[in-house]
Amino acid sequence: MLDRSTPLEPKPIPYFVHKIFCKQQRFFYWPQNRCNMSLIKRIDEMIEERSLLKHPFYEMWSDGKLTVESLSGYSKEYFQLVKAVPSFMTPIIEKAPESIIDELIDNQQEESDHINPWIKFAGELGISEEELTKYNGLEKTQKAVSDLSELMDTYEGGSCAMYAFEKEIPKISQTKLDGMAKFYGISSDDATEYFKLHTEADIRHAAAWRNILEKASTNTDDLIQIADKSISAQNLLLDSCYEAYC
Repeated sequence: MLDRSTPLEPKPIPYFVHKIFCKQQRFFYWPQNRCNMSLIKRIDEMIEERSLLKHPFYEMWSDGKLTVESLSGYSKEYFQLVKAVPSFMTPIIEKAPESIIDELIDNQQEESDHINPWIKFAGELGISEEELTKYNGLEKTQKAVSDLSELMDTYEGGSCAMYAFEKEIPKISQTKLDGMAKFYGISSDDATEYFKLHTEADIRHAAAWRNILEKASTNTDDLIQIADKSISAQNLLLDSCYEAYC
């Protein structure tokens, strides 16, 4: 196992003898893929250490301690993020290499298509589409969405922020489904469609972001900082819900 506390040492390539000058030359290379796999491993550890499932709001969801009013309020706050995700991806796509653009556009379209299932979920909790779409979110909710949006201004940085955002969503979505059925009697198709979609879709989406990170040339420390900010923004949104509705 790679010890992250020890700096990587460059690996020497065997000596190459120049035929004209008969002078030995030694070259070094950085094992880029190995560095990037270590980066992804560190981000995964950060996501686990600060898992949204450890946030008090989601812990209450999993334990059946939220009220329907709490879930209704959450549906309004989280909608601010749901409707923003497609726009998050636009600057990333604009800077992406041609080979990846079609896949990212498809993923972006999926995110747009998922807005309506969230509206249906909120509707099952008593929030009308008009009320939901006219609502702008609490101050901390707005800051959380804004903080995430600001991370999307570069191709590799935005991909890192999105990876830190989408990596855990399949597990979170399944946990929400389990809690809704067990404790709240919420299991209709309209109420569960959004979460069922995200148990699968974000596995693919996270894999796309991971593939980008595996080839990234951006400074590792910068990407770690971006991932940290992405995780912080996600937790801030749940802070907003917890403080207002619990």
